[in-house]
Amino acid sequence: MASTDFPAEIRALRSTYASIEEVSDVPRIRADIEMLSEEAGVPDLWDNPAAAQVVTSKLSHRQSELERLTSIATRIDDLEVLVELAEMEADEDSLREAEDELKSVRKALADLEVVTLLSGEFDARDAVVTIRAGAGGVDAADFAEMLMRMYLRWAEKHGYSTQVMDTSYAEEAGLKSATFEVNAPYAFGTLSVEAGTHRLVRISPFDNQGRRQTSFAAVEVIPLIEQTDSVEIPENEIRVDVFRSSGPGGQSVNTTDSAVRMTHIPTGIVVSMQNEKSQIQNRAAALRVLQSRLLLQKKAEQDAKKKEMAGDVKASWGDQMRSYVLNPYQMVKDLRTEHEVGNTSAVLDGEIDDFIDAGIRWRATQRRPSA
Repeated sequence: MASTDFPAEIRALRSTYASIEEVSDVPRIRADIEMLSEEAGVPDLWDNPAAAQVVTSKLSHRQSELERLTSIATRIDDLEVLVELAEMEADEDSLREAEDELKSVRKALADLEVVTLLSGEFDARDAVVTIRAGAGGVDAADFAEMLMRMYLRWAEKHGYSTQVMDTSYAEEAGLKSATFEVNAPYAFGTLSVEAGTHRLVRISPFDNQGRRQTSFAAVEVIPLIEQTDSVEIPENEIRVDVFRSSGPGGQSVNTTDSAVRMTHIPTGIVVSMQNEKSQIQNRAAALRVLQSRLLLQKKAEQDAKKKEMAGDVKASWGDQMRSYVLNPYQMVKDLRTEHEVGNTSAVLDGEIDDFIDAGIRWRATQRRPSA
């Protein structure tokens, strides 16, 4: 314990925190919370549920940001008190506890530092994630389902709410595609680095000869549309088809034509929704995702730099961004950041924070102008 210079370590923590606090603009966060709290307190707020949802969601996000910042400041203060008392009483157990807390606070500050890199126009938004099976047949469909579980488990570990909006099951196993929302502060900015082509290498459980199979899946991440974005789509530019929802193996799970397929005729963008109970709900959900994709496309056209955003994923099989190798060895490696781990089970169970953090830092370096 004596080898740890606690005063120096705590000074370093405070210095890092001060930099993060300045970049985060805490006075602005507090002002936003005050303004949104006033809006949320208006008696007739819920006369317009859509507008009320926007206000309450923004308020919740800003409150979470402030809590994340202030809680770390409190932890640094508490750590300093713990060290002072432990050294005063020569309490080795308390010094070990302080050592553990020091490591924990360092990690929390590193995570918070990553958030300060999320300064894109849509980074603070909720995210809509779509996963599509690519080359590889039934293994690719199974891989798409594995990725969906990975992201849902990641969200669950962080306490983020999710909503599955659409699932299209493959005939033998897995998913052709799936779309879900992740509702959390900076969900889009965080998950957008996951957009791209993912590759799986393993002994196929669907091959009776036990051969190794390579399969692919594409991940698309777009920011959730907000009411204030005002993406108007003329009705004559939309074709809506309705059909009966179905589950795995084609088994009917709905006796009415409640599922909706919405096509934007000028661009050819297609959105399907079937997980809500009524056609009206599915139509509203499909329109929201379509608006989100058109918003992202519009911004990308206005600024070429936006092409790196998740809505522009081309799903090029020769340009995968991450490989998941289960055989002949165990490794998950991001080909952009070179970050890799050997515990593939943990990664596929949602332990992807290190990959996301490395991706955000890598993206920040790519955005810096070259000397």
